[in-house]
Amino acid sequence: MSIPHWRVQAAMLLAAALAGASLGVAQTVTTSTSADRQSLSLTVYNSNVALIRDVRSVRLPAGKVELDFADVASAIEPETVRIVSLTVPKQLTVLAQDYRYDRLSPQKLLHYYVGKQVTLVGQAMENNHSKEVRMKATLISDDGGPIWKVGDQIMTGIPTYQYIFPALPPHLYRKPTLVWQLDNRSTGEKKLEADYITKSVDWNADYTLTLPSQSMLADLNSWITVKNNSGIDFRNAQLQLVAGQVHQERPAPRPMFRAQAVSVGGAMLQGIQQEGLSEYHLYTIERRITLPNDSSKQIAFVRASGIKVRKTYEIAGQQSYFYSPYHGGEPAKEPVQAHLKFKNSEANSLGVPLPGGTVRVYKADSRGQLEFVGEDHISHTPKDEELNLYIGNAFDVTAERKQTDFQGLGQNVYETAFQVTIRNHKKEDITVNIDEPVTGTWTVLKSNYKYEKTSAFSLRFRVPVAAGGQSVLNYRVRVKR
Repeated sequence: MSIPHWRVQAAMLLAAALAGASLGVAQTVTTSTSADRQSLSLTVYNSNVALIRDVRSVRLPAGKVELDFADVASAIEPETVRIVSLTVPKQLTVLAQDYRYDRLSPQKLLHYYVGKQVTLVGQAMENNHSKEVRMKATLISDDGGPIWKVGDQIMTGIPTYQYIFPALPPHLYRKPTLVWQLDNRSTGEKKLEADYITKSVDWNADYTLTLPSQSMLADLNSWITVKNNSGIDFRNAQLQLVAGQVHQERPAPRPMFRAQAVSVGGAMLQGIQQEGLSEYHLYTIERRITLPNDSSKQIAFVRASGIKVRKTYEIAGQQSYFYSPYHGGEPAKEPVQAHLKFKNSEANSLGVPLPGGTVRVYKADSRGQLEFVGEDHISHTPKDEELNLYIGNAFDVTAERKQTDFQGLGQNVYETAFQVTIRNHKKEDITVNIDEPVTGTWTVLKSNYKYEKTSAFSLRFRVPVAAGGQSVLNYRVRVKR
């Protein structure tokens, strides 16, 4: 008995469907672009990575579905990718996921068509006029230049200004794309959230400290600069910034919870919320931002006035001074460093966690015009900690160091004496801190100024110097390695 033709076709279709299902082959391909996006947020760490959350509304049929999720960053760390259904989480299962970054290019397109037929477009002269000429040719090789087969002839150097390809290769994409094989158990519109870590997004803080000409009450202004080189535009996005040294043995984990907000001082600008996040600080920019690819954006951050700042002068010694002759006993110039110090406290008009960054210092001259006087980098500074800015070497305060005695008293035992002369050409009295790092076992045998043991292997002399005058420190120390 013969089997009806329609039953044979139905059986063949059913078998193909079952085979496709067993191999995990998607029965339907759905593409999502940025046009489907409902919300976008990025959390940027100051270690050149960012966590992206991309929420889109996508219509999915029931069954096995291949979802091509386009318009994503080109610097994705694929092992961090995740997708969930916010509409019906339990009815969507991810079977497999791929990150397709083999982007379309003329060379890759030619390579794909090796062994296939392509239409070549050139020009020929006819009756003193050029006309377009097309021919079918099979690409034999594209290694170092195309080699064609036209009929029975093998040809190179065919004058061609255009290739016409019949179709795009299935494995090449115009832009980086995330591809998911999904098992979707309910049809209709779904709100999907895709999360991933991408490199090449970074941020840093920059500060401006401004001092009037005759006062040490400063103003502090700061900007956050966010840089995007991820290969994607972030438009109308929620921006969060994480300050702190995030350990990354593997890519940064996704923060799956909201930390509890903590109170901050009045220096933080309105529109920026700060809260604790594990061992870090999270800053949320309340207004939406647009950050195109290959661009940077500056956002006003902290404003504070009336900060009490003090200036110190410091000389930093070297460990080698105490174990060998120093400049043959001849005087040698030593730089006198100028530092500005202030406390990050509410009582001092601040009291907010300050992310690490560069502080540029300006001071008004006698006409009130601001002049740049130095800069320094600060690390992440919590509330109530002190900031210490090294802004340069003093012009009107000079110092000379002279080794007045050096003796070797036995195996690894030395005794040395120094004279440090400080001259103050300023119109006001100052105090200079001389910090001497002394390793091993040490004892100060003699000194004409009191000293402070600041650590097991360092001491400090505080030497006052009158306006227009000089002071001389003389001390002797015995050290044993």
